[in-house]
Amino acid sequence: MKQISTLLILLLFTLKITAQPFPASQTDGKYYTVNNAKLWVVSFGKGDPLFFIAGGPGGSHYGLRSFDSLSLTNTLVYYDGYGRGKSDTAKDVKEYSLEMDIEDLEGLRKAMGFTKINILGHSYGGLVAQGYAIKYPSNVSHLILANTFHSFVMWQENDDNSNREIKTSYPEVWDTLMQIRNKGAISSDPLHQEIYGRVPYGFLYAYNPDNFKSRGRKPYPNLFNAALYYQMVGKDGDFIVGSDIGNFDFRKQLKDLKMPILVIGGRYDRVAVPWMMVKYKEYCPQAKFVMFEHSGHNPQVEEPSKEFELIRGFLGKK
Repeated sequence: MKQISTLLILLLFTLKITAQPFPASQTDGKYYTVNNAKLWVVSFGKGDPLFFIAGGPGGSHYGLRSFDSLSLTNTLVYYDGYGRGKSDTAKDVKEYSLEMDIEDLEGLRKAMGFTKINILGHSYGGLVAQGYAIKYPSNVSHLILANTFHSFVMWQENDDNSNREIKTSYPEVWDTLMQIRNKGAISSDPLHQEIYGRVPYGFLYAYNPDNFKSRGRKPYPNLFNAALYYQMVGKDGDFIVGSDIGNFDFRKQLKDLKMPILVIGGRYDRVAVPWMMVKYKEYCPQAKFVMFEHSGHNPQVEEPSKEFELIRGFLGKK
């Protein structure tokens, strides 16, 4: 009987989700002025606010719209960080920093009139989420860290593991890359980026690459800001992390956080690699840790029902 009731609830949720037209990322938002820049925000739903912080660094909120169904239980706040998507861009790339992203989140919270917020940081967004929770703990109701990194050490392992995988499975790409690197090319060079991009996204980021084939979505402006990315990860950041990403380290501070924390990993994530993800159990022992067994870097795409049920339950606990 309990199982039947659970299935019925899930069916009703599905019917509600199917019938609900979600706002469009390009048109159904508004600008908020934060720290002298206009940030594009798309917000909808009901309940306590849940802020989403996109990955990259350099990614817009558009790639996180898979979380839309959570609007049935929370007011979702998607936003393009400074230099991403439809938000303002810097005249000088040196303006971009992890600290800036943390302060922009605080500025946006104030501009939108929220006292406390729930936060979900995905990938790089998890760095912003962790930094924000450490700096402004009284403003955070619940913290969700999805497929993210606790330190520059873990991000360097992201680089090292990704390159091992490419060398092993895409030797033709690797050989071409080594030819230009031996002549002095680095990650931020356009040709280097083009060759590196020949490896399909699904190879490094997915349990099932078919889950990430093109779905015919309309293009979104400034979907990914490569200049911002290499400013923050370092000019040769696909091999050697530097700049902001080469210096962040939350490992000693995570254990002191008092708000409820959920940490999500993916068994087939070759970027936020499982052997480093599980160290959150050591660095943040008070957190609930869940490994998704049939996902890579994006459980919200590969195991959405399981992840959304988990998140709803987590956010429902005080």
